[in-house]
Amino acid sequence: MTENTQTPSAPTSELPTQYAPAEVEGKLYERWVERGYFTADPASEKPAYTIVIPPPNVTGSLHLGHAFQHTLMDALTRRKRMQGYESLWLPGMDHAGIATQNKVEQQLAEEGKSRHDLGREEFVERVWQWKEEYGGKILGQMRRLGDGVDWSRERFTMDEGLSKAVQTIFKKLFDDGLIYRAERIINWCPRCLTAISDIEVEYQEDAGELVSITYGEGEDTLVVATTRAETMLGDTAIAVHPDDERYRHLVGKLIKLPLTDRSIPVVADTHVDPEFGTGCVKVTPAHDPNDFAIGQRHGLPNLTVMDEHGVITVHGPFLGLDRFEARSAIVGALREQGRIVAEKRPYLHSVGHCSRCSTTVEPRLSLQWWVKVDTLAKAAGDAVRDGRVTIHPREMEKRYFDWVDNLNDWCISRQLWWGH
Repeated sequence: MTENTQTPSAPTSELPTQYAPAEVEGKLYERWVERGYFTADPASEKPAYTIVIPPPNVTGSLHLGHAFQHTLMDALTRRKRMQGYESLWLPGMDHAGIATQNKVEQQLAEEGKSRHDLGREEFVERVWQWKEEYGGKILGQMRRLGDGVDWSRERFTMDEGLSKAVQTIFKKLFDDGLIYRAERIINWCPRCLTAISDIEVEYQEDAGELVSITYGEGEDTLVVATTRAETMLGDTAIAVHPDDERYRHLVGKLIKLPLTDRSIPVVADTHVDPEFGTGCVKVTPAHDPNDFAIGQRHGLPNLTVMDEHGVITVHGPFLGLDRFEARSAIVGALREQGRIVAEKRPYLHSVGHCSRCSTTVEPRLSLQWWVKVDTLAKAAGDAVRDGRVTIHPREMEKRYFDWVDNLNDWCISRQLWWGH
């Protein structure tokens, strides 16, 4: 037997020393999609398991929070699929009206333009371009993460079908008495020029000023404190507590409103805390939610003193001033008249800001559409109280009830060019 002295041929390729995900995962994922592993069959007799993805906003890219959330949903839907369920994870994106319009307006500002320069039709077309660019990035990120979603059913909240669904459910809720139109106090953003909901208002400590002002003349004088002196132009009453002996003799009397030619009544209302400040509260129903409620109880007129940009509309020396300019000018005028009896600055207090652009929110009386939430909130609370829905961990129930038991009617109007 002759010994084989031939040298074995060298291998044509070698295993890489490190795992290179980019070289493996993309091709593997696309193979999964092509073979329909994530496509749900509506005719299947298997038990159904469905998750609708909380749609990411088309205002940017996915972040670490999305990655964590998607990992959980991916694990749940894959596990159910392996357990024999017809599993659907429905993908989609949200048009995010205020946030997306704001982003595109920022782009235009860099070009020295505003949306009004373009007009609504051209501006909306520009937003669609944004959606295609950033929506494409989001979808690419979802594929890169390996999201097991059914791409054949991908949706966008401005799709024709979903837009029709919004109109349909709006009409149904209106017919059911759960949507109504009313003039009430809203959160108004003078920069975005739209109403925003309570959850779109972020509160932070601002260093403002607290001024105490004398109202009235002679013996019929009262002192009120305010951080928003500019709103006094819209005062229609002063409120005191009905049990406050200091002011009982003034209830029902008219008091001269400084810097104006008007007199306003003193009303007794239990909302007033007699222990806070002087126990007197200026009432501006058109620019404060608590004042609006007092005004409703006492039949007070509503005087709107600012336009949608936060500019004073009352005829006189402050006409045309921005709200913050007017604040300084009014305090200065009151000081000249000797009506400022105390000033505190800086005065740290909680102030609402637009979550989209950080502009100080202006409470404003406006005619808007609202969802009547009391029956809906009660149903949501009862579902947990009677055990139909379980919250995990159980100690989070208190937080849930604190929220659901204290909901106010929800303003759903938006004064936007982009959206439904």
